[in-house]
Amino acid sequence: MSDSTAWAIDPDRALPADPATRSIARELYNAVSALPIVSMHGHVEAEVFVDNEFFGNPAELLVIPDHYLVRMLVSQGYSPAELGVASRQDGAVGERDARLIWRRFCENWKLFRGTPTRYWLEHELAVVFETPLQPSADNADVLFDKLSALLHTEAFRPRSILDRFNVEILATTDSALSDLSAHRKLSDALGPGRIVPTFRPDSLLHIDHPSWQDEIRMLSEVSGVEVADYASFLAALRQRRHAFVDAGARATDHGHLLADTTPLPPEEAQRIFAAAARGEVTAEEAQAFSGSMLYEMARMSVEDGLVMQLHPGVLRNHCHSVYDSYGPDNGFDIPVGVEFTRSLRPLLESFGMNKDFRFIAFTTDETVYSRELAPLAGCYPAMKLGAPWWFLDSPEQMRRFRESAVETAGFYNTSGFVDDTRALASIPARHDLSRRIDAGYLARLVAEGRLGMAEAVETAVDLTYNLPLQSYAVRG
Repeated sequence: MSDSTAWAIDPDRALPADPATRSIARELYNAVSALPIVSMHGHVEAEVFVDNEFFGNPAELLVIPDHYLVRMLVSQGYSPAELGVASRQDGAVGERDARLIWRRFCENWKLFRGTPTRYWLEHELAVVFETPLQPSADNADVLFDKLSALLHTEAFRPRSILDRFNVEILATTDSALSDLSAHRKLSDALGPGRIVPTFRPDSLLHIDHPSWQDEIRMLSEVSGVEVADYASFLAALRQRRHAFVDAGARATDHGHLLADTTPLPPEEAQRIFAAAARGEVTAEEAQAFSGSMLYEMARMSVEDGLVMQLHPGVLRNHCHSVYDSYGPDNGFDIPVGVEFTRSLRPLLESFGMNKDFRFIAFTTDETVYSRELAPLAGCYPAMKLGAPWWFLDSPEQMRRFRESAVETAGFYNTSGFVDDTRALASIPARHDLSRRIDAGYLARLVAEGRLGMAEAVETAVDLTYNLPLQSYAVRG
């Protein structure tokens, strides 16, 4: 396709290539394509919707916040600063020329061939913004001007985008130390339950974190509980969880490196907590404490009803120099292998059969779906298997997820799709891809005589809409 040709992306993209199966998949996709989006795990900041200001330009909306896109360009020699990423030290932005940042992206459009980023960007540009041309060095300025003009219309304010994308509910991810004032304002403005917080206590549970002692002092202030020992630490966390529940939260979120959930005796937990307060905790003690705290978080979920999400297996900030310069989410998070069967056993033996506990496990390691996670989700009623996320939310790996998990866990021990995005405009694109992949998988079952068409339609609707609503429902 030349740059002078109008851009029309394939309406059957990501559906099966076989004509007979594609025909079935198209019918299934059409049954779910217009359903509302239930986005229960993401990282768009609540303040974006409170301010509800126009996005200034396409670089600010589509390039700078998308760490998939940024890391690909960094891999080809650009620095984060050249792509508009702010300095961690002083917040200063290296490259301030948004047009130049956009041009750098357009000049490197070919780098994204075959990646899920390419699929999402195509959907955003061609479907959401109806741009006439695919990006290139020649038309970068034309696209920049067209998109900039659109972004300064009422239809593309952040709250309007939610309506335009038919987002029924959006969950943000919020520090346990958040005062939740943004969510109170959104509840007043949009009604309760439209944008909800998610409780993320990671920095408090990893007691060798460099800022842990400062954050403990902040926890005391925001909770009103003076944290002096392990018992008061647990009390302060319970207070924060209750504040999140009152603000409409549906879930917690835990991004530990490992899946260990072995509980410590209270006296040992107190000893390690005291060592951390003195700045003397060892790495081994800190790891044991964080695993024990996952067990305690499960216990608290039984008490307050918050769904517990766990997604271990990512080594955060692989490149210390980039992390030191630009902060979290810029230092390259890289997947590592994680063992689940033995690690989750303490948690599941204590709470896995409890009707008041709900637990969703995610991973970036697709090799454990059929070997460990699907069998676990296929027997413990409290556990559901989370959808592929991050490095796995690409067409081929999403297909392999269904192929490896469904035969053991079925469809109804999975939680529905989560987009895990910081880039607001990519939400509809990511959910659209999930719907197409599920339609293709179900179509194959129909074509092979393993599922009736009516059953496939019902399953497609459940996977798209009903299962995520049910998985993250407020406990009655």
